[in-house]
Amino acid sequence: MTTLKSFQAEIEAISHEKHIQSIKEAREAHHAAELARHHGKLPTKKEKEISQPIIDVKVDDEKEEEKEVPMEDLIVSEESNTDELQSRLASRLLKGHGELLLALGSHPSPQQTYSLTPVTDPIASVGTLLNSADLDRSVGRLKHACQALKAELNELYRIDNDGKSHGCWLIRLTPRGVEEIMEVRVAVVGNVDAGKSTTLGVLTRGGLDDGRGKARVALFRHPHEIETGRTSSVGGEILGFSPTGQAVIPTSHTTETSDPHGHPLAVAKREKLGWEEICKRASKVVSFIDLAGHERYFKTTLYGLSGCAPDYVMLMVGGNAGLIGMSKEHLGVALALNVPIAVCVTKIDMTPPKILEQTVNMLTKVLKSPGCRRIPVFVNNAQEAVDCARYLGQPLGSGGRLCPIFMVSNVTGHNLPMLRTFLNCLPSSQSDDKYVVDAPFEFQISDVFSVPFVGTVVSGVITSGTVHANDAVLLGPDSVGQFMPTAVKTIQRKRASVTSGEAGQSVSFALKRIRRTQVRKGMVLVGKTDNPPKAVKRFEGMVMVLHHASTIQPKYQAMMHCGAIRQTVRIVSLDHPSGLIRTGDRAKCVFEFISHTEFLKEGQLILLREAKTKVLGVVTKVLA
Repeated sequence: MTTLKSFQAEIEAISHEKHIQSIKEAREAHHAAELARHHGKLPTKKEKEISQPIIDVKVDDEKEEEKEVPMEDLIVSEESNTDELQSRLASRLLKGHGELLLALGSHPSPQQTYSLTPVTDPIASVGTLLNSADLDRSVGRLKHACQALKAELNELYRIDNDGKSHGCWLIRLTPRGVEEIMEVRVAVVGNVDAGKSTTLGVLTRGGLDDGRGKARVALFRHPHEIETGRTSSVGGEILGFSPTGQAVIPTSHTTETSDPHGHPLAVAKREKLGWEEICKRASKVVSFIDLAGHERYFKTTLYGLSGCAPDYVMLMVGGNAGLIGMSKEHLGVALALNVPIAVCVTKIDMTPPKILEQTVNMLTKVLKSPGCRRIPVFVNNAQEAVDCARYLGQPLGSGGRLCPIFMVSNVTGHNLPMLRTFLNCLPSSQSDDKYVVDAPFEFQISDVFSVPFVGTVVSGVITSGTVHANDAVLLGPDSVGQFMPTAVKTIQRKRASVTSGEAGQSVSFALKRIRRTQVRKGMVLVGKTDNPPKAVKRFEGMVMVLHHASTIQPKYQAMMHCGAIRQTVRIVSLDHPSGLIRTGDRAKCVFEFISHTEFLKEGQLILLREAKTKVLGVVTKVLA
């Protein structure tokens, strides 16, 4: 029987290999299209052969750059060239979308500091050993270089101990417009009544809760949510951070004394900053995807986790209830989709100490279990918050990954500054190779609206390429597998109008000549290229059964989630020797969509669900 860990490693390798292959093909197609556009002709085979080595040369240059003196050594060294430091700093900021975290001085090794097994030997140090005066001079040089680049330098923490000094600094550029704002998507999950919406209300508004749900009222989208206090839809909220690292929140949070009987919703709306105002003042935006905790809305939560493409998952655990009910289901889905996880234990002000201790012990036990293999870190200071943000999602000592735990109270405000520091330092997935800018345009539709006097509006995440207003695109596949030509009228990002969008950003488009009934969730917008997009009815996938009460055989049907796609599939055939699969088994299966074709790519993760049944897999081959 294959373990989940080894299967996840295998499907991750398959997904990565297919992703790199598709990136290469997409870049070639994009390069050919650019040549054709500029010269009015398609490139010949000779031109393609000439253009191919250019990519190889760039890769070699990157390898040569890696052999150069590290950035930290350049800052620390007194003989370093100021121009070289500025150019290296500029290139790193460009690669990090206007943000860079720098650790200076000799600090403890993260592999030994955060480990699943306790380390008995003395913890080794990483970095150059500096005293207080040396560190001051190094920070002075860094400040001078940042001023030349018109970037802000913010001290996150600094520790002076026994003549040794070390610390971490955040360098951030001020964006020229909403198009350049860095974005991090965080999905918020957890059991019902864990305090998800309340925590988001407190984080994004800056005020504290009254213990009766005042902070969560403005986050709800429907009247029945306000009445019951339970989220039933995928809600959205943003938290902005200024270039200096301060949270962008309203200045006033007090209720007007002249209106003691004012409705809580009216008060919450008054305290709320508009998204356009936040974007004007922020250089980084954390987009929270507020998901439902009730078992009845599990399919909505699953769609939010797969379709909204979150970079991170924040699991809320009520201190008085513990890791119960849907919390375990949500944790399992986040682990299956391989999304980095952070945990918030809420309501610590009202929980008895013994109950809180039981909750913490249970949480630690589950996270350390072979199925999770996470290293729990209870964050109590700025250094731990910054370290967790830097190394979240990276394998550390003994193969485990960090999982920060924040013990917070929305009534007293305990540990909320540490949580804000952590969110401020989280790197965006736009900096990874996951989203490629120099490739043909592709956009997954996760929501559809009909806006008066505007028309049909679609929202989602740009998975590759760039798009500008009035660009001609293809929308599909429709019920018969065809792609319809349309154009992007206008583009909005975080409710602010922009002229363009690029890979990794979540945006909304108003489409020309398209009715609301012609669009559904799971469709895609793709750029017009020489190779027309193909709709898929059948595909082959490598799957593993995480849980099933009996056996799975051919003709078995279940709901499949793959990105923004949500449709029932039928198993046509499977290659297991026994002809059927049970919990823990793995097999290659051929799947068929029940109702209509979809736009699928090789290497995409798939998740099948039917009641308590869960099957994890990856698309290995697109058939027809």
